[in-house]
Amino acid sequence: MVFEKSACIEPMYQELPFLERFRAAGQDGFAYVEFWSWTDKDLRAVRQAAEDAGVGIAGFNGDAELSLIDPRQKEAYLAFLRRSIAAAREVGARSLTIHSIGMGEGGMVHSFTVFDNLRSCADLAEESGIRLNLEPLNITTDHRGNFLTTTRMAAEMTRLIGSPMLKVLYDVYHMQLNEGSLCDNIRTYGDQFGHIHVADAPGRHEPGTGEINYRKVFSCLEETGYTGLVGFELIPAETTAQAVQTIMQY
Repeated sequence: MVFEKSACIEPMYQELPFLERFRAAGQDGFAYVEFWSWTDKDLRAVRQAAEDAGVGIAGFNGDAELSLIDPRQKEAYLAFLRRSIAAAREVGARSLTIHSIGMGEGGMVHSFTVFDNLRSCADLAEESGIRLNLEPLNITTDHRGNFLTTTRMAAEMTRLIGSPMLKVLYDVYHMQLNEGSLCDNIRTYGDQFGHIHVADAPGRHEPGTGEINYRKVFSCLEETGYTGLVGFELIPAETTAQAVQTIMQY
């Protein structure tokens, strides 16, 4: 099976101005693009660039620096998520990525607060038709102090909530660093995956530069029946062109 591919054009194509990256990704064979933040971008220009390039927008981050696990931030979190949903509709994005803690400092509280807040997020997703993908992050290298760290933690919450509009963003790079056992976790929790992120570990470069057997990973995803997008959220080891050449071999 050949999965549809998405390029994350924040770390990739940095040699080009942002709006020119859409066309470059399309010409390289990516059906979709994704990026990180939306508040620093001209949304009309983004939509036009995607349309001109003939690519879809897979999604972007929906929660800024706010915390899903801090009850004091619940209303602010949901208010920003509503703005993000409106932005997703404006550019025609398929989904938004959400996290347990923003990229700044965050406090630890009991997990029932996360569940309650996620239920509210799922309600917004169902009302809007914009799917949310909950992403665990590594705490060894990039996001020390993050609350949501494992596939199991994320998938058990999305299963309990039971909304088709709330799934897990399974980032292979993050989960290799945090927990390993990639294929076991894919087989156990793959029914909850709404989006996949790819980068090798260590280094966060293209497949083949680190220790992950991506041919086996993709085979396991196929076994689970996954049919969603595979997003390449990676830092090219040398140039984007060389990274793309490697990506297309997979």
